[in-house]
Amino acid sequence: MLKKEVLRKKDDFTSVYKAGKSVPDRYIVLFYKKNDLPYSRTAFLASKKVGNSVQRNRAKRLMKESYRLNADRFRTGYDLIFIARNTINGRKLMDVNKSMMNAAARGKVTVS
Repeated sequence: MLKKEVLRKKDDFTSVYKAGKSVPDRYIVLFYKKNDLPYSRTAFLASKKVGNSVQRNRAKRLMKESYRLNADRFRTGYDLIFIARNTINGRKLMDVNKSMMNAAARGKVTVS
């Protein structure tokens, strides 16, 4: 992931939360909003409700790997925020991958 493809600024996060849409799924919640750029920007979050730092970092790693494996299936020009739910603890990559793609398909941010 290139540096420009990472969502960083507080204003960008606020914009996605306020003007964007959300799609919940079993292990993640996806917030998305069109950004009018030729590329998509992403962020992966896990709050303290997910668990200690080891569990939070594992959740973020699973989400990043799932996104990396399916990056070509996502539409460009979106700001995407993936938030881990506490149900992600103890899950395998395939479970998280399935949940992510299911949420993305319901949000219509994937290419069919």
